[in-house]
Amino acid sequence: MANTKNIASIEELKTQARRLRERLRGAGVKLSHSEALETVAHQHGVKDWNTLHAMAGNRMRLRVGDRVEGRYLGQSFSAEIRGLTMMGDGSHRRITLHFDTPVDVVQFDSFSAFRQRVTGEIGWDGRSTRHTSNGEPQLIVRPA
Repeated sequence: MANTKNIASIEELKTQARRLRERLRGAGVKLSHSEALETVAHQHGVKDWNTLHAMAGNRMRLRVGDRVEGRYLGQSFSAEIRGLTMMGDGSHRRITLHFDTPVDVVQFDSFSAFRQRVTGEIGWDGRSTRHTSNGEPQLIVRPA
């Protein structure tokens, strides 16, 4: 299986296929565009273009400064991304968020604990691998 951190965007993958096709045409080899896409998929270690397309298309593209929304410890939020770092093998990212409005992270009536800046780890789907006691992801992020 391909390493997700090395997969470019769909547009870049298609550009790679066009460049491959042009290069081979210059060497006298005829290759259809679909054959070039399949070759690019094989170069990335997957069985076919559809698999590579799904892998590249399912990666949530986030950048520092982007506006996001979601849930943190069960509370809805809107925020700005202040930090984003690739973790280990590239399957997760550490994200630092600055909430527009502080979020109460305690669900007891007797006291509150508000947080405005939090850091967590998310997968490419925008969900944290850690869960609350009720089974929900601690952090869910999606583009605003």
